[in-house]
Amino acid sequence: MSAVPTSVGRAATRGSYAWKKTLPTLKPRSNAAPTTMQGIDPSHNQPMGSWSNEQIGASVKENVMLTWAPSKMKNNLPIITHGEGVYLWDSNGKKYLDWTSQAVCTNGGHTVSENIKSAVAEQLDRTPFVYGGMAMCEVRARLSNIISSVLPEGLTGCAFPSSGSEANEAAITMARRYTGKTKIINWYRSYHGGTTNSLEATGDFRRWYIQPPPGFVKAHNPNPYFFEFAGATEEEKTEMSLLMLEEQILYEGADHVACIMLESIPGAAGVLTLPEGYMQGVRALCDKYGILLHLDEVMVGFGRTGNMWGFQHYDGVVPDIVTSAKGLSSSITPISMVAVSDKMMEFFEENPMGWGSTFQAHPVAMAAAYANIKEMLSNDVIGHVQEMAPIFEAHMKECASSHPSIKQYRAAGLFGALDIVSPDGTQPHHFNAPRTEATAAYAKAFNEVGLIGLFRPPVIHIAPPLIINEAEIKEGFEKQHQALDVLDKALGY
Repeated sequence: MSAVPTSVGRAATRGSYAWKKTLPTLKPRSNAAPTTMQGIDPSHNQPMGSWSNEQIGASVKENVMLTWAPSKMKNNLPIITHGEGVYLWDSNGKKYLDWTSQAVCTNGGHTVSENIKSAVAEQLDRTPFVYGGMAMCEVRARLSNIISSVLPEGLTGCAFPSSGSEANEAAITMARRYTGKTKIINWYRSYHGGTTNSLEATGDFRRWYIQPPPGFVKAHNPNPYFFEFAGATEEEKTEMSLLMLEEQILYEGADHVACIMLESIPGAAGVLTLPEGYMQGVRALCDKYGILLHLDEVMVGFGRTGNMWGFQHYDGVVPDIVTSAKGLSSSITPISMVAVSDKMMEFFEENPMGWGSTFQAHPVAMAAAYANIKEMLSNDVIGHVQEMAPIFEAHMKECASSHPSIKQYRAAGLFGALDIVSPDGTQPHHFNAPRTEATAAYAKAFNEVGLIGLFRPPVIHIAPPLIINEAEIKEGFEKQHQALDVLDKALGY
């Protein structure tokens, strides 16, 4: 019998040892960059306003990125050089009426008062920055106090992030920490911001851009897009939509729902004015099931709809959390706010909020906001909006009655929307679809006649600065009619 063959000169190894692996080799690139102005294009030493259109265009093409639109669109945007009142001028001298207050945010127009300039300059001289968790400054105390003063009784605690998205992000975290619950109920037809949680709280197409985090539940607005709630009267339809919401709460588990987070008047979705009794019903459901009510006032807060707050259109309704941003400083500086109930404030006296950022409660941003609010109150801007509102709505109504391309209109204060309709009675396209030839023709005409503003078809938003006067409203709508004439023809009417 022959012997079993064995390896010569090598002992057998029993085990699960690591394998040999060669690491990749770095392909070196220079990481050097200038550290003084000597290495920078000398044109940067020229005063602001001195670059030519060609210089600006070249830098935009090479270095600038857009956010909610493909970045190649940047090359066709007007180069704005200056503004005054409700107007802006581009580098070719063309004058535009700001027809949507940019992103519904330049409420005070484009002339910054001496009072606000002085407040910002004084804060820069006094204390340009202190970290909010390390030191306090007077302007923070003042802004918190005046915000609490213009809110209903019981909303006392204030924090100041840098954007509406951040304000909603903070509010979501606070609601979850305060309640110990995780689920947030939001509408489909809504927009709450571009950070992770605020974007998932959003209902429109922009939330598709991210991998959704858990804990968000979508509900139908009382203004559905392609159907109506059952009922012979508006009251019955409202009751049906509230019953549907209550059923969602029950199936999601009320013990798991931290808050219902809604826009007081959904703005990006098209100025959706809510049916009578709906918001009161939501507040009652929150009270019944121990759920917080968070109302997002990022667009409508600070007078846009003719009240200081959008929720003041709903008698008896006071939220537990309010967020706002755009009108807080009229977008002179980036700043937002979260206000919470006294009970929530008491909880966070002993517990961290769970949210923060370096630039929250930035002294210079707060100085601009503080001066802006005082100026708004001193000049009775809300009274002016109330005076202009019926004039504004009459023009909105005329647009809907005189142009076949407009299905209907909505208006609240100086916040309005027109819905575009095709000749066959259908919607021309959904919000996330590319512009059609017809809507592209309208957008071109809109700028050519001297208007500038948001356009998110099939909705046409109209939201001029709150300082606009009757003559300027008339001028704006005359231009709007010219653009709508182009849309009527482009759609085949």
